[in-house]
Amino acid sequence: MSISKTYLPQETEEKWYSYWLKHDFFKSVPDEREPYTVVIPPPNVTGVLHMGHMLNNTIQDVLVRRARMKGKNACWVPGTDHASIATEAKVVAMLKERGISKKDLTREEFLAYAWEWKEKYGGIILDQLKKLGASCDWDRTRFTLEDDLSEAVIDTFIHLYKKGLIYRGVRMVNWDPQGKTAVSDEEVIRKEVNQKLYYIRYKVVSSESEVSSPDYLTIATTRPETIMADAAICINPNDERYFYLHGKKVLIPLINREIPVILDEYVTMDFGTGCLKVTPAHDLNDYELGQKHNLPVIDILNDDGTLNEKAQILVGEDRFAARKKIAALLEADGYLDKIEDYKSQIGFSERTDAVIEPKLSMQWFCKMTEMAQPALDYVLKGEIKLIPDKFTNTYRYWMENVKDWCISRQLWWGQRIPAWYLPNGQFVIAKSKEEAFEEAKTKSHGISIDELVQEEDVVDTWFSAWLWPISVFDGFKDPNNADINYYYPTNDLVTAPEILFFWVARMIMAGHEFRGEAPFKNVYLTGIVRDKLGRKMSKSLGNSPDPLALIEKFGADGVRVGMLLCSPAGNDLMFDESYCEQGRNFANKIWNAFKLVKGWEVDEKLESANAVAIEWFESRFNQALTEIEGNFTQFRLSEALMSTYKLVWDDFCAWYLEMVKPAYQQDVEKQAIDSETYSATVRFFENILKILHPFMPFITEELWHDDLFGARQELDCCIVAQLPKGGQINTRLLDEVEIVKQIITQVRNIRNAKQISPKEKLGLSVKANSQVDYKGYELIITKLANTNALDFVSDKLAQAAGFMVSTDEFYVPLEEKIDPVEECARLQKEKDYLTGFLKAVNSKLGNERFMANAKPEIIEVELKKKADAEAKLNIIEEGLTALAC
Repeated sequence: MSISKTYLPQETEEKWYSYWLKHDFFKSVPDEREPYTVVIPPPNVTGVLHMGHMLNNTIQDVLVRRARMKGKNACWVPGTDHASIATEAKVVAMLKERGISKKDLTREEFLAYAWEWKEKYGGIILDQLKKLGASCDWDRTRFTLEDDLSEAVIDTFIHLYKKGLIYRGVRMVNWDPQGKTAVSDEEVIRKEVNQKLYYIRYKVVSSESEVSSPDYLTIATTRPETIMADAAICINPNDERYFYLHGKKVLIPLINREIPVILDEYVTMDFGTGCLKVTPAHDLNDYELGQKHNLPVIDILNDDGTLNEKAQILVGEDRFAARKKIAALLEADGYLDKIEDYKSQIGFSERTDAVIEPKLSMQWFCKMTEMAQPALDYVLKGEIKLIPDKFTNTYRYWMENVKDWCISRQLWWGQRIPAWYLPNGQFVIAKSKEEAFEEAKTKSHGISIDELVQEEDVVDTWFSAWLWPISVFDGFKDPNNADINYYYPTNDLVTAPEILFFWVARMIMAGHEFRGEAPFKNVYLTGIVRDKLGRKMSKSLGNSPDPLALIEKFGADGVRVGMLLCSPAGNDLMFDESYCEQGRNFANKIWNAFKLVKGWEVDEKLESANAVAIEWFESRFNQALTEIEGNFTQFRLSEALMSTYKLVWDDFCAWYLEMVKPAYQQDVEKQAIDSETYSATVRFFENILKILHPFMPFITEELWHDDLFGARQELDCCIVAQLPKGGQINTRLLDEVEIVKQIITQVRNIRNAKQISPKEKLGLSVKANSQVDYKGYELIITKLANTNALDFVSDKLAQAAGFMVSTDEFYVPLEEKIDPVEECARLQKEKDYLTGFLKAVNSKLGNERFMANAKPEIIEVELKKKADAEAKLNIIEEGLTALAC
């Protein structure tokens, strides 16, 4: 194939992705190899690709592709989550556009529409992941509401109920008045909003015989619409201002119902007025306070957020409309002292954006304490590693303070709770109506099967998601099947920190409960994708680019590199489009390097003069390989990519290729190179493509199949090539080439400063004070610095531009005279820098704590720094003396 002038990702990506699919490179079946298993955090079936998905799935794909190239049987299981609330909202909106209301449909009719929507729109995000290059085993795609996975959910519910871990009861929950369902904590988004703080007067009830005391007490609240549900006023028993209220009662404004004044140290004396209205039905903390003091619970809100008959006034009004009207009524009757502006955090439903209402509701709950302890132990004992480990304390706090899980949702889209109600209010738990009937007969004689009514509620979406690593391998349907025995436990989970408890911890609980082992070994926690101003990317802010548009503009490889360059594990990613541009430029750099090598003509008669360059790059490659492997071991993917980037851009392209490429010859179509250098360069390039492939799968596969490497067999692909293994590292050679690179850079700097043409050869004299044998590097120096043969001298050179590298002195003879004033200034500047540097090193070496705790090799490095600095200072002093500065 002839290589195009520039890299064209649009022509490459679809071609190779289709090729990989056609030849089953992503497919995995159990065999004798070591498995490497990743299960995708299933995106909502309603979802489309956003920047968080891009980051998460790029990381997963890098890990999976790397494992595949290490010879492991890599299996990445894709799938989607049915997302009860989100999907039901989408379907309700679709029906509304058709003029259909959910309340006019039966459950079966509604679910038919829901499945229609899912089949039409539900796979969009998975198709978008393919554009990114995700190498999932698409034959294994699962859906949390498919039959087998739903059966696993029902079996799990029954199992936990029989163990006494699931129960039904009235508890305070997060209520979404728009969705008309309970929602989990992770589905509540906390936002700081501007509110009003209303200061309301409550009349104190007193007898005529009592000594005169204030007639009113004042409370501050943001929710005046709930005063009709008040059950008490609470004060701190130690608050001297309110001793007179002990044992008193007050009247609720507008409705004149008597409520007691209660005493509890829960109330903070220096916040607000020090008097707290207690509304047990509409605040979680108030509910717990009410339970402690045996207060009545008066729920004045309907499921849709309107006031009910218990409110006595404004019945049927929406809660927020009622708030304004109550405030107006309080002011008119003299009960409103003042209104202040106030900022506080409010919970919003993630799916409907409705303000969450704390609500007492009959729900199904799962006890968590018993399951939390082993799930905590897995992490504390190191059997599951959280990356970065800073999240371990957060995890521990959550697990040690775990609360029962509200697992019921007032929806139709989801797994229906397997509870069957008898006419007398009792219920039985069973997998089918027939099984329920058999048990019901023991509780109620003469009951007919038609009298049994199944629970309307479905289980929380997370109740299916926590089974994901087991259920995707049919571990409930057949607990001993070949897949679950081979692929479970999985290896690495890549997810977001905000669902560490709500999903990750629960999967660990389920893994222990149903398999007796952890479901994965490592949990890599990504950060939040933010814009360059630090704001979280969101549709509402308009600061989130379309990932597919980025891929179209910069290529999938460019976007993958861009995302990973700025994404250290667990830390937020400050994304800017320039990173993707950098990724695209990197792809172009690789492409151009390939074109350069491809343009060489091999001349078998030529002898190689590049032995040093070849040996150096071999060592540098092995050194980089060690760095990359170490970074991957620590899940430092950003650093692993940066090590790879520098190896390719700097070491290979900027230095190695420049060292070995044939000298330019005019009127020669192809440049000639010796076979030894060419073979080494091709081998290096091949290894570079291998280590690049997990990060940049498309361009590497494209170049792999070019004829630079000779004829490839059809299935000899980069995606399954074995990653290179490290070899010998000549550290002395690496150190000396770094010195050589500094020499070349200094000569180039002199050219630029003196405006000397790069084509003009310069002289270069060396006064060697170290053990470096510059003769061995003469060909590299003279070629890249464009100098004559090195001139080795024993003294300083007059009328020359001088510089030092390490302790060695170099001089570039110049025709013009050197300005002594300018040279003195330069030397003095170097002296000042070295004096400060030496002071810092001596300070460190003089620190007893440092000397006692530092490793010997660290101390040795500092001692060498000191010796080098002292030697350089001596040489500079000589120069200053010679110039009479």
